[in-house]
Amino acid sequence: MSCPYQPEGANAISTASATAGTAGTAGTAGSTEQIVRQEGAQLDFSKDMSYGDYLHLDQVLSAQHPLSPEHNEMLFIVQHQTSELWMKLMLHEMQAAVEKLAADQLPESFKMLARVSRIMEQLVHAWDVLATMTPPEYSAIRPYLSNSSGFQSAQYRRIEFMLGNKNAAMLKPHAHRPDLLAEVQAAWRAPSLYDETLRLMARRGIRVPAESLERDWTQPYQAHEGVKAAWLEVYRQPQAHWDLYQMGEELVDLEDAFRLWRFRHVTTVERVIGFKRGTGGTSGVGYLRKMLDVVLFPELWALRTEL
Repeated sequence: MSCPYQPEGANAISTASATAGTAGTAGTAGSTEQIVRQEGAQLDFSKDMSYGDYLHLDQVLSAQHPLSPEHNEMLFIVQHQTSELWMKLMLHEMQAAVEKLAADQLPESFKMLARVSRIMEQLVHAWDVLATMTPPEYSAIRPYLSNSSGFQSAQYRRIEFMLGNKNAAMLKPHAHRPDLLAEVQAAWRAPSLYDETLRLMARRGIRVPAESLERDWTQPYQAHEGVKAAWLEVYRQPQAHWDLYQMGEELVDLEDAFRLWRFRHVTTVERVIGFKRGTGGTSGVGYLRKMLDVVLFPELWALRTEL
């Protein structure tokens, strides 16, 4: 008996539609194969470089070696390995940006710094994935980590040094690896991104204190009233100093993104391990919170109150 609220013809249409849908699904499977062949897609890579060959995926995807029997260790490894890959790109972009800045090629530098800020946004969201690891899940793998910690990341240290947060004590974790130590030391000894920016301002005729232009680059940058006055000149006349004004905002974007990255790190660590000491020997959350107070480009934040 047909439903009193549905005409008999509707049943027939519904049945026909369902039949056609099933046939359509089967037809689609066949048609997708035809589409690939009609497109002329290359399918034989016995003699040519493939996607996996170009990206060395055999090496990349075989670099995960869990030490524990726990399911969740793979998440922990992939999270940190992908973060290191993003940091590799950050260093690639930051080094090029500093070179362009020193050569007065600002548009190219702006593009690179904008990309670094977007990479940091990726790293912020990466913590969301790690935050799915619960305290018992992390506790099960923690004994297998020994003293290894992100605190020891040579790439992260180079990023911090390039941003001006110099710290000689952080050279020591790399002393056992002369190749890594040389890279970290080079970043420690070199002018930071902010140092190069101040040099640029001086080349453009902005009065920057001499002690801020030539100093011991291995020391962390210290805020200077004269540098704030220099930036105020730029920000009060943006049309006259447009590229320097834009550079200031690129740096603020960068530090904004960096602060979010560090903050998300703190909250994820607190969520997963509470206030336990870190595997690298620090106080864990307590240490990370202290790092939140570090200001990289102090005058660019201080001047806002006076505008």
